Amino acid sequence: MGYSFHGIDHAQLAAPAGREAEARAFYGGVLGWPELPKPAALQSRGGVWFQCGTHQVHIGVQKDFVPAAKAHPAFGVSGLDALRLRLEESGISVQEDEMRAEEGIGRFYCSDPFGNRLEFMERL
Repeated sequence: MGYSFHGIDHAQLAAPAGREAEARAFYGGVLGWPELPKPAALQSRGGVWFQCGTHQVHIGVQKDFVPAAKAHPAFGVSGLDALRLRLEESGISVQEDEMRAEEGIGRFYCSDPFGNRLEFMERL
């Protein structure tokens, strides 16, 4: 084979137009992810980019936006319980996963301000 994969560079999530401030408040403020500058050629499209560990999460504007209620990115976390508390203190509802202890993985789900499903997980 003349090619190989190195992993995921970034995850793209969609949002309605004009809601970058909400993306910044949630991803930058609540989750604490640093915002990344978008290339000049892409700035007119709207949206905002963030750094999550060694990966990036791009929030892109989508015309006729519909949230991803089932398909979702899963983010590896150290300190899952502290993140859960941070989200709950910020008024964000968290849904526990019933398979938590049986799999040896702690996890929960929440939705971003646009209704996109997000998974956060930690190996126990």
